[in-house]
This record gives sequence, structure tokens and C-alpha cells, in this order.
Amino acid sequence: MTKAELIALVAEETGMTKTASKLALNSIVSQAIRVLKKEGRFAFYGLGVLEVVKRKKKMGRNPRTNEPVPIKPCRAVKFKVAKSLKRSLNPGQKND
Repeated sequence: MTKAELIALVAEETGMTKTASKLALNSIVSQAIRVLKKEGRFAFYGLGVLEVVKRKKKMGRNPRTNEPVPIKPCRAVKFKVAKSLKRSLNPGQKND
């Protein structure tokens, strides 16, 4: 599903205009980014948790030349799926 399709779906379900739905979605995304930068964790009930993790410096390989290449340390975002979402995707299975 694309962002435009999600905006149209939200507009249809809520009775909001597409413009209002787009503003609401953009606001949620910008607030999630702000919280991740400030606190390092953004929980969205029923969907999952976004969390900032620090990746250490490591050595990689250039696939063309097979030479070692240093990879700088960085911050990345990890996503952990909510148990309720896992259960709804896999009914009848134990997902703990």
C-alpha cells in the first residue's frame, strides 16, 4: 500500500477530506521522527515499536573487488512487531 492509498483509505473511513487525512498522516510521521530523535523509542499500540539502535564500526567487503571496506558507526531504526499483530497474521499459532 502506498502513502496515497493510505490517505484515500483514511479519508473514506473517517469522512475526512483527503487533504485533512494527508495532514494527519504527515503529522504522525513527523512526530514519530521527532520522538525517535529525542527519546530513541516510538511505540504505536497494536502495530509495534520503532527503536533507535547504535551500529558499531565494522569491516565490510566491496563485492566487485572483494577488498575490505571500513563501515562507519551509525544509528539505525529497528522495528519490533506487536504481539497482537503477529497473532492476527498467524491465527491458531502460538507466537510468543
